[in-house]
Amino acid sequence: MYVRLVRFTFGPGKHSEAQGLATDLVPAISNQKGCEAVAFFGDEVDGEYGISILWETKEDDAAASLIIRPSLQAGLTGKAQGSPDIRLFDVMETS
Repeated sequence: MYVRLVRFTFGPGKHSEAQGLATDLVPAISNQKGCEAVAFFGDEVDGEYGISILWETKEDDAAASLIIRPSLQAGLTGKAQGSPDIRLFDVMETS
């Protein structure tokens, strides 16, 4: 299993923009092959947000990235402060 972690900053007062992005992306991600779980999270006060996605395989993550990344980039353009931090981690243990 793998976890994709995406972190980005919208800044304070941008919660509705983050909620709109979550509403668009979460169903699209969860419908991808191999997606075990997806969570869009954030802090309304400081404007830090992110997405955590649990994938069955690295190949599932790579295939979904080709589909989801353009939508993510479009949703961040003009709203996010700086570039997102996007990482893929090997899951060592889960329950």
